[in-house]
Amino acid sequence: MSTPAVSECPAKAMILAAGEGSRLRPLTERIPKGMIPVGGKPVLQHALEWLRGYGVREVVINLCHLPDPIRDHFGDGRRWGVRIEYSPEDRLLGTAGGVKQAARYFQEPFLVWYGDNLSTCRLDRLWRLHRARGGLATIALHYREDPSQSGIVAVDARDRITRFLEKPQPHQMFGRWVNAGILVLDPAALETIPADRPTDFGKDIFPAWLEAGKPLYGYRMSPAEEKLVWIDTLADLGRAEGRWGEEATG
Repeated sequence: MSTPAVSECPAKAMILAAGEGSRLRPLTERIPKGMIPVGGKPVLQHALEWLRGYGVREVVINLCHLPDPIRDHFGDGRRWGVRIEYSPEDRLLGTAGGVKQAARYFQEPFLVWYGDNLSTCRLDRLWRLHRARGGLATIALHYREDPSQSGIVAVDARDRITRFLEKPQPHQMFGRWVNAGILVLDPAALETIPADRPTDFGKDIFPAWLEAGKPLYGYRMSPAEEKLVWIDTLADLGRAEGRWGEEATG
């Protein structure tokens, strides 16, 4: 997998890697989800290398479940040409809560990458849309035939998100564009995330922002060029092993 030579992206990113990966048990009883190998390397390493290829130089990784294998493998990040800081959690804080705890690292817009995803998202295009629209957040969107296990999104003609619903029931479906787990956040967004309880972007924060009229935008990934593979279950892992080498280089 190779990335374009691009530096027009935020210099900082956060990779979310604290989750237990309960649907991948018993595998995740002895190895953290982000250290599961796909194509000969840990899932988190794929993410780190992709971010580095787009000019990211500083990365924060949050940790909770089985943190030591991640620290031992990645260390300070020097091997991958980045500087890594770790944000340990005594309890799971959720996707948004984990970012909130690490707020001190981010004074400029930054990338967030859900650490259980494999993707070839064009981060330069995502970043350009974020700058052009000037929103609080810009979310990469993936077209998924079965969106029932994702957060579905509706966007208007100017890419502004108008609706968001996490894991919809069949009668609630209003589209097939879903949250890809890759986004750009403005630091101002962190001020609106509660610090006193765990919170999740899809379940709590995105719907609250929309209800409050906050400007959120969606970057629709090209189905032909930009790939996304979830690794939520053992079946997903099997498909990723079978497909990722071809998809990442194709």
